[in-house]
Amino acid sequence: MNPVNILLVDDQPTKLLSYEVVLQDLGENLLKAQSGREALEHLLRSDIAVILVDVCMPEQDGFELVSMIREHPRYQNTAIIFVSAVMMAEPDRLRGYAAGAVDYVSVPIVPDVLRAKVRVFADLYRKTRELERLNAELENRVRERTAELEASATELRQLNEELEQRIEQRTREREAALAQLFEAQKLDTVGQLTGGVAHDFNNLLMAILGSLKLLKKQLPQGGKSERLVENSIQAAERGAALTQRLLAFARRQELKPQPIDFLDLFQNIEDILVRALGPGIDVRKHIPASLPPLLVDRNQLELALLNLFVNARDAMVGGGTLGVSAEEDLTSMPVNLKPGRYVRITVSDSGEGMDEATVARATEPFFTTKGQGKGTGLGLSMVHGLAAQSGGALSLSSRKDEGTTVALWLPVAEDSVPASTPLETTALEVSQVQSPLRVLVVDDDVLVSMGTAAMLEDLGHTVVEASSAATALEILGSGHTFDLVISDQAMPGMTGAELARLIFSSYPGLPVILASGYSELPDDEGLQALLRMTKPFTQEELQTTIGRAVAHRATAA
Repeated sequence: MNPVNILLVDDQPTKLLSYEVVLQDLGENLLKAQSGREALEHLLRSDIAVILVDVCMPEQDGFELVSMIREHPRYQNTAIIFVSAVMMAEPDRLRGYAAGAVDYVSVPIVPDVLRAKVRVFADLYRKTRELERLNAELENRVRERTAELEASATELRQLNEELEQRIEQRTREREAALAQLFEAQKLDTVGQLTGGVAHDFNNLLMAILGSLKLLKKQLPQGGKSERLVENSIQAAERGAALTQRLLAFARRQELKPQPIDFLDLFQNIEDILVRALGPGIDVRKHIPASLPPLLVDRNQLELALLNLFVNARDAMVGGGTLGVSAEEDLTSMPVNLKPGRYVRITVSDSGEGMDEATVARATEPFFTTKGQGKGTGLGLSMVHGLAAQSGGALSLSSRKDEGTTVALWLPVAEDSVPASTPLETTALEVSQVQSPLRVLVVDDDVLVSMGTAAMLEDLGHTVVEASSAATALEILGSGHTFDLVISDQAMPGMTGAELARLIFSSYPGLPVILASGYSELPDDEGLQALLRMTKPFTQEELQTTIGRAVAHRATAA
């Protein structure tokens, strides 16, 4: 227990000594003053717990001294005990209490009483100081805890805000991913439907074109009938070109990917592209010579660029600026691309642009904003199909009145061997077909089968028709011999590829030509060298393919 200071004030030294003797057993610090001035000096220098003041002093009585002490802010609550050697009336006591005294001790002093009173007020002083200290510590702890709670609350608010932002961002990403998935599924569904329609349409065009061209050969030249037939042929050929665009969108066109130098390709067709734009359009290009080669079908990429340039031209009615650039993109690739190296080809215009609803439908087949009779709605869908079938992607960004940018990602040719070019028709191959051939035509479509047979017979060959692969195998197994088999690919029960595999194993040396309305032809082991034709094919294409088949058979023999 720490001792406290007790101030003894009396003008008589003997009385001060007696007080000191009585109170020394308390173990407190006893300070003595013989006048009010000395008392005030002690009060200014030290913290005093209890003051014993003599009421009667010559220079300044105890009442005046206590009044002065109470005026000091530090000692407004200090315990002051009056010591009086005379009997005091009740008014005197009230005057002392009013001045600030807390108790009285009469002379002669009873030591135990004085010690008891001083001890009580000294302990009260200590407990008061301890309580003040505890209150200060408590207040400090409360302030610290409040600050911690405020910091925690601030941190929690920040975490909540970050969490809300992350949730909002994740929600936007999820909605965007779902939208992309929906668009992909929608386009895939439309693609499957389009591919099926194109296949059936190609079969119809096959029969129409074959029959019309055979009919044209029998008509006198220059007559009205010939002109009508020629018009029909041109319309059917336009229909064939339309189906090729549909197949491009459906990713079922026959592609011949090979390493392509894009700068060389663009320079070769730049004049054509600029002429397609017409006057008033400024072309700005940035195609570095160090660009890695692309793995893509050259002809289809040229057609895709032409479609993009024509779309840009139509969007800039009063002229404008068209930019074309290419660079290897390693950072901003679409999420649906497989890992690998890609070159991004960008075509941008300063035209009228599109709103969000139009952008969302821009790659759909037959969707166009050019007005009736001014566009087929297949240009951008063809580019989209080429990108997807080539292992790349297409992205479209546009704002109304701010122009449009089309980005085409195509894979880099990594250590690729240039694709071999199709065998050119040579005089030797055509000369191999000197004698009539016996040909087995297999197709489940009667119109296509009849048209193919008519073209073969017009070339001087003998034809046997089969409506299915099973029927063809029965005919082959019945002992009939053939020089060639021409089969459709998509047939119920057994495909043309499966039929070809059985023929190669059971009838070695018998060539097979596979025809299809789209390029879903297998490339399995044993069928890589299978001769193919894409419907609708012409009589000239048929004759050329037959020449190759006969030439290959002669070489093998």
